[in-house]
Amino acid sequence: MFVPGRKGIMHLQNNKTLAILEKAEREGYGILAQNCYDAQSAIGLVRAAERMKSPAILQLFPVTLAYGKGPFLQFCLDVARNASVPIAVHLDHATDPEHIELALSLAEQGIAFDSIMVDASHAETDEENIELARPHVERAAKCGVAVEVELGRLEGGEAGLRNISDAKLTNPSKAENFMKQTGAVILSPSIGNLHGSYINPPNFRQDILKDLRDRFQGRPPYLCLHGTDELPDVLFQECIKNGISKINVNSWARDPYVKTLSIALESKPFPDAVEEATEVFAKVCERFMTLFHSAGKA
Repeated sequence: MFVPGRKGIMHLQNNKTLAILEKAEREGYGILAQNCYDAQSAIGLVRAAERMKSPAILQLFPVTLAYGKGPFLQFCLDVARNASVPIAVHLDHATDPEHIELALSLAEQGIAFDSIMVDASHAETDEENIELARPHVERAAKCGVAVEVELGRLEGGEAGLRNISDAKLTNPSKAENFMKQTGAVILSPSIGNLHGSYINPPNFRQDILKDLRDRFQGRPPYLCLHGTDELPDVLFQECIKNGISKINVNSWARDPYVKTLSIALESKPFPDAVEEATEVFAKVCERFMTLFHSAGKA
């Protein structure tokens, strides 16, 4: 796959995230990008993907990367690479310079995410967003790492992310220039989605998604949906229909996993409690693979 960048052509031919998303976009299904916090949740995601014969993306938050550093990232890469189905490893919401530096320095040492999100959506203007993101995109490309960026700004915060109170919807007419100037290949749009709980029923601007889909269909950037806590099934499916390929999921699997583990540890041996909780995590992932129609697509 050849991706137009700011300084000519970046070669990301063997990038696993892009290969997974390109097929999903072409065939009209969604990819579960599940945030994992520990070895058990990573294994649970892979277990679900293998059972469902589904591609998937194993995501880490920056706080998880900062905690486990290279050894934990290497573990996740090994789990993904040894799976019988395509699984990419992605760094979600890398906002702080030290987290981006950690990810890219590890990539330069050969311990590389398949993709990272360079989140500069906190910038005051699109131009500042571009200037903040572009150097990291260019550095990542040299290591074969694809980059996701956000145009607009999502409200809320979770898992160590800064809390944003002033959301800004994505302007589709600015998207082509924004992606060209950053050189990124995955786009996270702001369409009324938010991080955390929805106080009111979500009201997503599907017209923004349709506009972006029509502008980019068949080529990068691929579209990613953030802010999926508590969404009804029908809304997930509508977003996929309107162009979303990558769907970030966090608490849906995390919360029942943690609850199951804490309860099971009161009466069961540690290995049995871990297995029970891992299976709960896997079952949630399986449900989303079915809902997103990625089951059987590996």
